[in-house]
Amino acid sequence: MKSPLLFSTRPRLLSALSLLAASALATAAPNLEETFAPHGRLFLAPFASAPFPHPDRANGHTYQNKLYPAKEHYSDNTVALFIPRGFRETGSLDVVIHFHGWTNTVAGTLTTFHLVEQLVASGKNAILVIPEGPHNAPDSFGGKLQDPDGFKRFMAEVVATLRARADFKTKDFSIGRIILSGHSGGYRVIAGILDHGGLPKNADEVWLFDALYGRTDSFLAWADRTHGRLLNIYTDHGGTREESEKLQVRLTARGTPYLAVGETALTADALRKNQFVFIHTDLAHNEVADQRNEFALFLKTSALDDR
Repeated sequence: MKSPLLFSTRPRLLSALSLLAASALATAAPNLEETFAPHGRLFLAPFASAPFPHPDRANGHTYQNKLYPAKEHYSDNTVALFIPRGFRETGSLDVVIHFHGWTNTVAGTLTTFHLVEQLVASGKNAILVIPEGPHNAPDSFGGKLQDPDGFKRFMAEVVATLRARADFKTKDFSIGRIILSGHSGGYRVIAGILDHGGLPKNADEVWLFDALYGRTDSFLAWADRTHGRLLNIYTDHGGTREESEKLQVRLTARGTPYLAVGETALTADALRKNQFVFIHTDLAHNEVADQRNEFALFLKTSALDDR
């Protein structure tokens, strides 16, 4: 697989890191919330079930002989939740959860890839959720969301947070459809969720934005079990082409239909009709989610209800 672009002391350390993260969150929240206010309501919340802090990163993480300390890179438990303007309350909330890749953050993802704007443009009646992963670190580890039942705990906290802060008319709602979306190193946490997230399906759809670096068996087993839609857009130089082509060979060998198409020839109708879609693009690794409004197109062709 190619890389995407003493225990007794740990509880105290993790607690201290959580306090630091909360302080940083209080500073960042007003600016981001004001930035996206014209599109709906964005709020940032500290989650106990967020990926980090996590015991496996209490001492940081070393990559290519460089240490990424826990204080700076694995202490942020921020989760962003965005409710688009015009959102309809139906008693069942559809959720799109996006996981950022290496050397990125929640704030960087929101401002760089325009996921809020694309959700609004799609017209879909869904809530966008973005948890903080490894903060500006070259690491695909998904922290607590890769723990058994970690996703179940996370989704329970999503519901509790929305009940407390979303000003919905009714507090009696549940989570409906779930879409897991990931860019680059986000693939690993998604695979962990699919394997043992703790919910009956864990996801109705999975979208990989130049992110199929490995864990292919996890994605295939989930798709076979749930018949959920798997959309995989990959580049020539992002390190995902080989794994994407290998999966196509496997599907061919067992007689499973799939669509393999160049991005410029892709149609919304074709996206709607196929369970497995492999999209080869000429875009660069960090362009695949927003350069041609790919995230919005995936949303428009999903089973999510319109606003």
